[in-house]
Amino acid sequence: MPTYTVHAPPPRQAESVSAPERFVFVRDGFYFWAFLLAPLWLLVRRLWLALLIYVVLAVVIGLGLRLLGVSSMMRGVAELLIALGIGFEASSIWRWTLARRRWTMLGFVVAEDIEMAERRFFTEWSERPLAEAPRAVRQPGLSEPGHALSVRPEQPLSTDVIGLFPEPEARR
Repeated sequence: MPTYTVHAPPPRQAESVSAPERFVFVRDGFYFWAFLLAPLWLLVRRLWLALLIYVVLAVVIGLGLRLLGVSSMMRGVAELLIALGIGFEASSIWRWTLARRRWTMLGFVVAEDIEMAERRFFTEWSERPLAEAPRAVRQPGLSEPGHALSVRPEQPLSTDVIGLFPEPEARR
């Protein structure tokens, strides 16, 4: 079943919190249209920097292979590999661009399609208490997608054990 990440844009000047209509759901997985028509897919999603990097990379690799005298079949294989890379990494490229634009990742949703993902997310989101502000998932860096972390409200106890032993300081 597909996994979606939910991203909220920075609030506009008159807003204190981003409007839910502006949230973006990014599906994890292979994007066929990004594989088939990468430049067009990047343009439609307004991923300008990614498009620039793609064009420069494609031109440099194409010219480099031509100057090395590589056959046209091998150049075609290289272009196919670049297209496959774009298809598989399209969601990561999209998330990276959203993070660069200061969008916050609100969480993950597992659903069969985008409509079910929206329904599940907004159902759970609307049931939160009004006093609880929507918290963003901590993002370690711009190049890495954020991951939901398990958060403990209290400090770990000395009796807490992490590992294979049932008791602290127990012998094998």
